[in-house]
Amino acid sequence: MYVDEDLLLILKSAGIGDGAPDLGSKLINSFLKMLLESGSIPSKVICLNTGVFLTTKGSDVEDEMRQLSEAGAVVLSCGTCLDYFDRKEMLIVGEATNMRDTVAAMLSAKKVITL
Repeated sequence: MYVDEDLLLILKSAGIGDGAPDLGSKLINSFLKMLLESGSIPSKVICLNTGVFLTTKGSDVEDEMRQLSEAGAVVLSCGTCLDYFDRKEMLIVGEATNMRDTVAAMLSAKKVITL
């Protein structure tokens, strides 16, 4: 698996898009599977807002998020978001982060994909 050190992936919700939540969940699931199948992954994945549901207990994409982490991507979840949704103790993939480190990652990345 190739880890693209220039690429940052930001997941700002538990699904893709603003429409039907069930569809958004299916889309994020499919996206993560296709990303893993591509053989090229971002060096960092940062989950913000409801995106932290992807890295916490009960996630439908736990396996995919874990595979990203095991393949070399640093998976980070917003600590403020985890606190807001009372999910800090439920974090199962990656680590909690803060906004300072999130901003630093954004500014240092050459490419940022936001979903």
